[in-house]
Amino acid sequence: MGRVTERRRVIRIRDGAVSTRPDTLVAEEPLEIRLGGKPLAITMRTPGDDFALAAGFLVSEGVLASADELANIVYCAGATEDGGNTYNVVDVRLADGVPVPDITLERNVYTTSSCGLCGKASLDAVRTTARWPLDSSPGTPVRIELATLAALPDRLRAAQRVFERTGGLHAAALFTADGELLDVREDVGRHNAVDKVVGRALQQGGLPLSSCVLMVSGRASFELAQKAVMAGIPVLAAVSAPSSLAVDLAAETGLTLVGFLRGTSMNVYAGEHRLALSAAAASG
Repeated sequence: MGRVTERRRVIRIRDGAVSTRPDTLVAEEPLEIRLGGKPLAITMRTPGDDFALAAGFLVSEGVLASADELANIVYCAGATEDGGNTYNVVDVRLADGVPVPDITLERNVYTTSSCGLCGKASLDAVRTTARWPLDSSPGTPVRIELATLAALPDRLRAAQRVFERTGGLHAAALFTADGELLDVREDVGRHNAVDKVVGRALQQGGLPLSSCVLMVSGRASFELAQKAVMAGIPVLAAVSAPSSLAVDLAAETGLTLVGFLRGTSMNVYAGEHRLALSAAAASG
């Protein structure tokens, strides 16, 4: 299996002084995901947690919703002409009775911003495919204190082990409403990091994640909001901006969407009912 980091020679210039040294970089390799032996998707990712990434991707596609729907995931031997295993191709087998989507070149993949669908079609696709309402928690609906929310970016950054060595990875983490870190994954692609945490939750029988907060290290795109909704996550927080379509999706599905979460400052774009706001602040 590929390494998470690799070493490369770099010319370092500091205040006019020139030197050469090895530098630690994030590894980036393609991962082909096959479903029942047929090619489904290719994503550029940081090697590691590949099975979780594939499982999480299929959650966001609406194919998987529970661990018992997944038979197994394996690396494909013979992925190269000489029969070698690159560990860059995985094959997902669904459990008996789980419907296999039609895999064609024209299939409707709405998980990427380049899929060609208009905004309304993208919103409709998620709304009609999502398995759970976002307030499906068996207990009290999720409610989070602002101080807890404000502490999440620092907790996420502290858990980013590879980022500390490379400075080149996105991260996604699951927290409880009380701010307890449940899981964190890193990847060169922000969408892959989310797929990895969602996929691990599916493998452990944890879906829907109806009591969790998803914290991401970058912006909140439509794709990330969609992945949160498909996993039953009620709160998505990001350190940077959301897109307009992400806000529209949050408003339509009831997702709590927080952007520009930096220290005690944040913007709440939708789902403010889950945040412990004072009546004056909420109305003002």
